[in-house]
Amino acid sequence: MQSFYGRLGIIGGGKMASALIQGLLSQGMKPDLILVSEPDVSHQAYLREEYQVRVIFDNSALAREVDILILAVKPQIMESVLGEISGSVKKKNPLVISIAAGIRLSLLSKYLGANARLIRVMPNTPALVREGISAFVVGAGLKKGDRGLLKAILSVFGKEVELEKEDLMDAVTGLSGSGPAYIFMAIEALTDGGVKMGLSRSLALTLASQTVIGAGKMVLETGKSPAELKDMVASPGGTTIEAISVLEQGGFRGLLIKAVEVATWRSKELANSSKDSSAKKGEKR
Repeated sequence: MQSFYGRLGIIGGGKMASALIQGLLSQGMKPDLILVSEPDVSHQAYLREEYQVRVIFDNSALAREVDILILAVKPQIMESVLGEISGSVKKKNPLVISIAAGIRLSLLSKYLGANARLIRVMPNTPALVREGISAFVVGAGLKKGDRGLLKAILSVFGKEVELEKEDLMDAVTGLSGSGPAYIFMAIEALTDGGVKMGLSRSLALTLASQTVIGAGKMVLETGKSPAELKDMVASPGGTTIEAISVLEQGGFRGLLIKAVEVATWRSKELANSSKDSSAKKGEKR
C-alpha cells in the first residue's frame, strides 16, 4: 500500500480527512507516509495521538513533500490555500484531489497551472462509515495511472463513479451530496410514525434505519427497478398500497424531485459566486 501511494498529504484535518486517514491505515498504509496540515492546535494533537500521522500547519511545505495532495478545506478558504501552495505544486506536480464542494477545475488550474494533475471529487457524508458514493471528474493534465490511484483512495469512502463532464457535478451535489439529509428526515419521520403507533423509539429507529439500508441494497443487488420492487411489496388491497396512496396524495415523489432540483440550482449559484469572487480578485491585482 505505502509503495503504491508514495507520500500522501491532506490539507484540512476535519471529518472527511479523519475518515480517509482511518481507511488508508486500515488498508495497510504506514502512518509516517501520511502528512496533514491543520491550523487548530488541539486538533493537531488529536490527529497525532489517534492516528500517529505527522501533522503540521504549513500548507506550502506539505505540498512540497507529497506525491498525492488532497484538498479537504472549506470552499470559502480554498483560494487562500491555493495561493499558498501554488509554487510548490507547480514545482513538485503531485496528483491534486479536491473534495471541496463547488470548487471547479478551472479555479484549481488557475492557481496550480494548466498542466497540473487535477481531480475534483464530490463525496457524501456516509463516507464517514465507509458507505459513501463519490463522483469525480478529471482535469486535462492527468497521467497514466492517476485514475487507479484515485479509485484506490476513494475505495476507503465506499463506491465511486466518474462523470463525463464537470457540469453534472451540481446535479450530483443535489442528489447524493445533499441526499443523506433527505433520507435522515425520512428515517426520522418513519421513526415518529412507529412511536405514534406504540413502538418504543429505539425499536422504531432500528426498524426504520435497517429498512432504508435493506431497500437500497435490494435496488443495487437485484438489478430490478425501484418501481418493480415497490410493486412486489404492494399487494392488491393491502396495507402498503393504502400507504402509497397517501404518499402520492401528499406529493412525496414530486417533493423529492423538487428537492434535488433546487439543491442543484443552489450548487450552481454557489459555484458561480466563487467564480465571480475570483474574477473580482483578479481585477484588483
